[in-house]
Amino acid sequence: MSQLPRIAVEQTQQALYQEFLTELHHSGFSGEIESAYGKRLIAATDNSVYQQLPQAIVYPTNAEDVSKVGALLAESRFETIKTSPRGGGTGTNGQSLTSGIVVDLSRHMNRVLEINVEEGWVRVEAGLVKDQLNDALRPHGFFFSPDLSTSNRATLGGMINTDASGQGSLVYGKTSDHVLGLTTVTVGGDVLETAPVSLQQAQQHAQQTTKLGRIYQQVLASCVEHRQAIEAKFPPLNRFLTGYDLAHAYDPAQQSIDVSRLITGSEGTLGFVVEAKLNITPIPNQRVLVNVKYLDFQAALRHAPFLVKANATSVETIDSNVLNLAKQDIIWHSVEPHLSEVDGQTMNGINMVEFTGVDKAEIDAKVNALTAELDKQAKTQQQGVIGYQICADLESIQTIYAMRKKAVGLLGATKGRRKPVAFAEDTAVPPEQLADYILEFRQLLDDQQLHYGMFGHVDAGVLHVRPALDLTEPEDEKLLRTISDQVAALTQKYGGLMWGEHGKGYRSEYAENFFGEQLFTELRKIKAVFDPNNQVNPGKICTPLNSAETLVSVDDTKRGYYDRQIPIQLRDDYSNAMSCNGNGLCFNYDPRSPMCPSYRVSGDRRFSPKGRATLMREWLRLTNANGYDASGWPLQNSKTAVTAPDKGDDDFNHEVKEAMDTCLACKACTNQCPVNVDVPTFRAKFLAHYHSRYKRPLKDFLVKSVEQTAPLMAKFPKLSNALTHNPLSKAVMRHVFGYVDAPKLSVPNLQQRWQRRGFAELDVEAIEQLGTEEHGRLVVVVQDPFTSFYEAEVVESFAVLANKLGFTPVLLPFKGNGKAQHVKGFLHEFKETAERVAKSLRRIHQLGVAMVGVDASTVLCYRDEYRQVLSAEQANFHVATVDEWLNDAVKGREPETAFHRQYQLLSHCTEQSLTPGSSKQWQTIFAAFGLSLTVVKTGCCGMAGTYGHEQQNQTNSHALFAMSWQQPIDQYGASGVVATGFSCRSQVKRIEKKRVKHPLEILAETAR
Repeated sequence: MSQLPRIAVEQTQQALYQEFLTELHHSGFSGEIESAYGKRLIAATDNSVYQQLPQAIVYPTNAEDVSKVGALLAESRFETIKTSPRGGGTGTNGQSLTSGIVVDLSRHMNRVLEINVEEGWVRVEAGLVKDQLNDALRPHGFFFSPDLSTSNRATLGGMINTDASGQGSLVYGKTSDHVLGLTTVTVGGDVLETAPVSLQQAQQHAQQTTKLGRIYQQVLASCVEHRQAIEAKFPPLNRFLTGYDLAHAYDPAQQSIDVSRLITGSEGTLGFVVEAKLNITPIPNQRVLVNVKYLDFQAALRHAPFLVKANATSVETIDSNVLNLAKQDIIWHSVEPHLSEVDGQTMNGINMVEFTGVDKAEIDAKVNALTAELDKQAKTQQQGVIGYQICADLESIQTIYAMRKKAVGLLGATKGRRKPVAFAEDTAVPPEQLADYILEFRQLLDDQQLHYGMFGHVDAGVLHVRPALDLTEPEDEKLLRTISDQVAALTQKYGGLMWGEHGKGYRSEYAENFFGEQLFTELRKIKAVFDPNNQVNPGKICTPLNSAETLVSVDDTKRGYYDRQIPIQLRDDYSNAMSCNGNGLCFNYDPRSPMCPSYRVSGDRRFSPKGRATLMREWLRLTNANGYDASGWPLQNSKTAVTAPDKGDDDFNHEVKEAMDTCLACKACTNQCPVNVDVPTFRAKFLAHYHSRYKRPLKDFLVKSVEQTAPLMAKFPKLSNALTHNPLSKAVMRHVFGYVDAPKLSVPNLQQRWQRRGFAELDVEAIEQLGTEEHGRLVVVVQDPFTSFYEAEVVESFAVLANKLGFTPVLLPFKGNGKAQHVKGFLHEFKETAERVAKSLRRIHQLGVAMVGVDASTVLCYRDEYRQVLSAEQANFHVATVDEWLNDAVKGREPETAFHRQYQLLSHCTEQSLTPGSSKQWQTIFAAFGLSLTVVKTGCCGMAGTYGHEQQNQTNSHALFAMSWQQPIDQYGASGVVATGFSCRSQVKRIEKKRVKHPLEILAETAR
């Protein structure tokens, strides 16, 4: 087809889709219909290597909305319209990707509808997140047992559509084993209620001339009449062959038919699952985890059958590659005590053996029997065993599993351009064959000189294998096809399945090989009766019988195709955006998670690290295609717009800017994300480029100048407060600059407090003139613009405490540090500030004098943003946070034995991410002074520097506070809580009208 006709066809299709969406809007559809380029980009990828831009996304609010979509699809004029249901977008094989319309059920259809404890079931909407369901069930003593690594963002609808399973499947089975009934909307808008019925009832249904009747006719023909072929073909595995589950839709023993079994695992190709009735399982009150350590990974695999015989609930495995990546991640801080090395021997693999139940004596007996054998094996390193550790408390068990669940994302943090990717990574073979199978699998990868990571469920014969490829390189893309074909052949050789856990998606082309021609034809017949025109997730699993349309292919368009259009230098410059591998951990629903507050409060996936990274990748591609370099300056002409391929003259710059403006710059993503997507860094670059083309708002200049204006105003704090906090000034700030609720300057100011205490304020030169002995007693306070001018009492408290500990506090004259400049994208000015400030701090550092910053987020700027713009030599200085300095200062101090006051610690989200040990250090420090400190898990308070002061962010700022901080403040009261973040304390003060203290203030009052 020539270029011109192809474009004409695309325009005709776009017009048809627009007509469909218009009709949907006029039908009374109550949800959102979104077609902006940036919004569609977010649904163009999932957790796979593929990319497919949809025509639009619709967000139904209820089943009636979905029925309206289904009804329109059945109209003859719209029979070429394609759709696909979508939930959490965590699929590793592109199951929810489509070039048509995405029907996203996660935004609104996410409620628990009914819990029946007496009968042991729950009814839910399809968009509900799995962990969210378990939170609702926990007070009743139940949980939904199928477990998967993405449980904090995967939806129940997605689990049903892929028949998901995971850890503990030998005991708990797959999702399909827990589905009691489904409500599914089919093409035509029909609402199909399915649950097990007797064979006689199914035959009666089949007599009807309705769609339901035709479905039952086909199910009886495919599943009952071909029973012998089905039993002969399907391997007897824990991870049985789904999509469509012919083997279990008919139960010969019970003489029953369950159409839900066909829909579960169908990947949305038969209709839109909107509700589900699921059985629930009592929470085991006894849990013990035995972590077995090995010399090498092959030993761990060969040892697994022995562990399975110990009658464990689950046996999970992790190889040395994943372990080594975990050691470089923030999560290792909490994991290390439970996975320590054995007598200096390198641990190159582990098996995690979990025992659960309700009878403690029974669990203890199993554990004791296993560990007795492990002791014998470890003494002689029999079967590669070098040791083990037992975790018997829930917190430590959850910590280990958090690392296991993070394994997928951690593999994306592999160094180099080649990254482990998912495409043939959930194969299942008989467990007794697993070690030999993996030996051949590894040889296959070694022959191609590829690195890879492995982890999985050895008890079920499922291992996740992710080879490292650079899919921006055409040769590596070809290699993906080669390996896929080889793995498919290898799994068949060992009597296994190509997909044991994560569904088919773009691997659907292999389905006929595994089902065989006869049974694959039956799949096509089932597809035809549900979806005759191939409109629901077309190309996945199979096409309707007699359809000329083809399946999707392993060779279809991947993210790497678009990324290779970005020059390599740009990819390197923006590596903190390009590194996003789609794992979606930033979609964690938990309101107490530090990452990502803007997504949690909005529910808009554009406003997440993954969303912003996706927009940034496309912006880089389009910028290059439109003739601009990364700095935003025109190369070929003076045109300022960056246009999207199918949006006419719309400027994509503004769509990206909208997403960046919602970022709180909290830095949580930099460490909480397993591949360290760093939104504040590439956001600052984008803002610098954007404002080289478009005028800046006045508020940006206000923020930029705070380090110059605050010191001047603080000289006369009473007068300054009177000038800035009268009704007229507040109105000007609100309507001209867009800022509200600015804090008042401290009265008396810091210098007055310092002088009153008799402490010294010395510049660098004066410090250099002191002797070595004096240097050893000094602690230099490096000022920040927040505590110094707006909470001087906190800085004063540190000085008082340091003095009581025998040190001489010295105040360094304020020099600023430029953090506000960086946040707003004034990168040239920020670099100048960093060079100037670093020069002074290096001189003090070279004297061996301790430097401390009271505001942790400012201190961490020296360790993060400074090191991005300065050379290693320029950034060679260290400013400690107060907890780091105090933790050393109280060493050797005889701790108090009786706690005479208890406090709750609410940490700044930047600290939680960049200095994860800070909470424990505060606990140690408080204990040294006879104080008890409990760490409260919280997310963002909603202030985050200037974010919470901007008029446009007020709704979200207050909502974030209510989401995470309101409860502990209400529970413990302002006097029972301490908070380390200046912005956090400011937020509490303006919302609760109460002041929360910094830990330093409590310590200064307590210390003797």
